[in-house]
Amino acid sequence: MGCIGLVNLTSINQYRPRTTNKPYNSRRPSMATIRAESMSTEKLGITIEKNPPESKLTQLGVRNWPKWGCPPSKFPWTYNAKETCYLLEGKVKVYPDGFEEGVEIEAGDFVVFPKGMSCTWDVCVAVDKHYQFE
Repeated sequence: MGCIGLVNLTSINQYRPRTTNKPYNSRRPSMATIRAESMSTEKLGITIEKNPPESKLTQLGVRNWPKWGCPPSKFPWTYNAKETCYLLEGKVKVYPDGFEEGVEIEAGDFVVFPKGMSCTWDVCVAVDKHYQFE
């Protein structure tokens, strides 16, 4: 997985041709405003985006989706439709059928489960999530 964080412009600026008498710092945006885009990763068929920007959640209307929650527990589940969800609270390890390893998801994760996936949910910390089926 690639690095997510601040972009270092110092090394870029030293190779940029100088076209004005202004110091480089006066043309460079604040380091706090430059961030790498949020990245999604896919593991065992499950797509996870850690801490997506609020603008994405707003654009998709996530906060208006239905909510679901459960206490710590372990149960089987089959996705009869693609599910997209955003975890508000909790921590879960999802074990897709046929795999010994699991995929950990937690509060702040934007997750997509594919249609047809059968798995076991092992809820370690009570879950509260927004969800949508397609």
